[in-house]
Amino acid sequence: MTAPHSIVFQRLRAVGTALASWVVVSSVFSTAATAAEVLVITDRSHPVLVAAGARVIELDLPARIEAELAAGLPADPARASAIVQQRLREGGQALQRRIGRAYQDVAEAWGLGIAKLPAVVVDRRYVVYGESDVARAAARIETYRRTQP
Repeated sequence: MTAPHSIVFQRLRAVGTALASWVVVSSVFSTAATAAEVLVITDRSHPVLVAAGARVIELDLPARIEAELAAGLPADPARASAIVQQRLREGGQALQRRIGRAYQDVAEAWGLGIAKLPAVVVDRRYVVYGESDVARAAARIETYRRTQP
């Protein structure tokens, strides 16, 4: 027998896969990064001290949004599906943007080739892994950049 919420989760995963595919294609057409762009890639298991001006990408955000949508669903798949659809409608465009941005961020981190968390990326070229203090990681990158021709 199928788990009570598996149908809803399968539908959410299908939506997530479709969104992620759209994001990968659309990111090809995005503009180049600006100088001194600082990205922090992390998740809830790897808290960071974020510096001003840094953009944070949380790799587990899509799963957390899906969990919010699936919270407290009844065992009946038809009722569960109706409730999720209602939650999606009530969330409106703001929820759609939040979901889209979360998947776009994951695709961006994947495209950068991030291998470990947390990661601090400067100008999409330099990365420091494992440093939870973003200012310290950025300083390490700046020191490295000054010593390299």
